[in-house]
Amino acid sequence: MNELSFRGRDRYHPSWPHVAALGLGLVIEGAVSFSGLGAVGTCWLLGGTVLLVGLGISMMLRSSTTVGAAGITICWGIGRGRTHPWHEIRWIEVRETKNNHGTARVARITLANGRRRSLPALQDSTQYPDPDFPVNFQRVVTWWEFSTDPAARVQPPKRVRHRVTPQVAGLVLGVLITVVVIVLGVAMKG
Repeated sequence: MNELSFRGRDRYHPSWPHVAALGLGLVIEGAVSFSGLGAVGTCWLLGGTVLLVGLGISMMLRSSTTVGAAGITICWGIGRGRTHPWHEIRWIEVRETKNNHGTARVARITLANGRRRSLPALQDSTQYPDPDFPVNFQRVVTWWEFSTDPAARVQPPKRVRHRVTPQVAGLVLGVLITVVVIVLGVAMKG
């Protein structure tokens, strides 16, 4: 079988609305910070922001996933990446996340030690749609099935965070914050 390569530079392309939003954010940041930091402080702040954004975009464009005879190599944009041999990979699945901006799907692997790793550039979202995502995911699964023993394929158990809905987590967090505020208020009075 042929080696598969999924690269960030082929998938992610900053659009004009993103560039315009970044520019507007920098203008607002500069205007707000100028009164408190002065010209020199504002230049340092804007320079740091541009540097961090540039580093993030560079990492996004350099990210990649390579699937081959040695296993799956994951690179997040720094260095050559890390290869996970086939005998360490126990499960491959698609994780789907829904939010206010739409749905995002990402392929991920579960390793023998229980850790899960997302596969960069093998993703589908409302912002960066990939009509070939199901086909590409199936190609990765085919490599995995070809390269591993069926007895070594073990679906991981669901974690607590997959069973707790965001609404329940928000309710618990709200109650916890309320209790802490009440306890601190009582402690400060006494």
